[in-house]
Amino acid sequence: MPLRPNAYTMAKKGIARFDWRDPYHVLITLGWPSFFLTFILTDLAINVLFAGFYLLQPGDIANAKPGSFADAFFFSMETLATVGYGLMAPVTTYGHVVSVIEILVGLCFTAIATGLTFVRFSKAKAKIMNAQKAVVARHHGHPTLMIRIANGRNSMLTDVRARLAVLLSEITPEGVFFRRIHDLPLQRDWLPIFGLTWTLMHRIDESSPLHGMDHGAMVAGDVRFFLNVDGQDYPLSARVQDTWGYPASEIVFGMRYADAVSQDAARRTTADLTRLSLLEPEDDSA
Repeated sequence: MPLRPNAYTMAKKGIARFDWRDPYHVLITLGWPSFFLTFILTDLAINVLFAGFYLLQPGDIANAKPGSFADAFFFSMETLATVGYGLMAPVTTYGHVVSVIEILVGLCFTAIATGLTFVRFSKAKAKIMNAQKAVVARHHGHPTLMIRIANGRNSMLTDVRARLAVLLSEITPEGVFFRRIHDLPLQRDWLPIFGLTWTLMHRIDESSPLHGMDHGAMVAGDVRFFLNVDGQDYPLSARVQDTWGYPASEIVFGMRYADAVSQDAARRTTADLTRLSLLEPEDDSA
């Protein structure tokens, strides 16, 4: 699953943006507008090609105007779709051979397009929402990195697991610069059921790679955080996952998340997901 726009972006040299030797991956990862545009352009290209073949030998299509590209094109469209309205039909051996080839191409093209569309529609997707900012606030007397997420569906997610990591710049004793990913242990990284919201917490103590870092140090070091959450979507009977990235500029110190879960008079628990990213000043007395 691709990272959110605020995630760490990378540039690679020496590779093509689209590897046409792997068309399946290209077509699956295209956005829906690009996918439909590719489908339409491919269909038009096939029909233009076969219309040209029909025009190579005049008189191979009954009731078609001699030399008419429009008639040849529309006959090709009907043949490729295996519709065959009956007004135009091949009347020569050459016309029948080209029609047979086009029908076979049409069957393959339809099967491939149908399969790709089904795969794209059936691919399980998570609807897990995340707060726009991560916060560092005191929790049980310790500075704690917190990220709040929410289940954006009405159904429950089960067996939900979360992993948090940070990308830090380091200099080796040999003076070599490199970037290393460190796991950030969470106080709780698994939930049996996930229905409303979940605030993920990493305690920043002496064992944490973030120990001693303030907001300025994070920005100067171009620190970036990555969060991955996956769980079982019961109605889909499939694992779903989502990933987010938080640059240092989206880490807020001295603030905490405002309450987003409440109970009404009937003791029904309600989560207001419009408050998911809402922050309030940290209580200094905490």
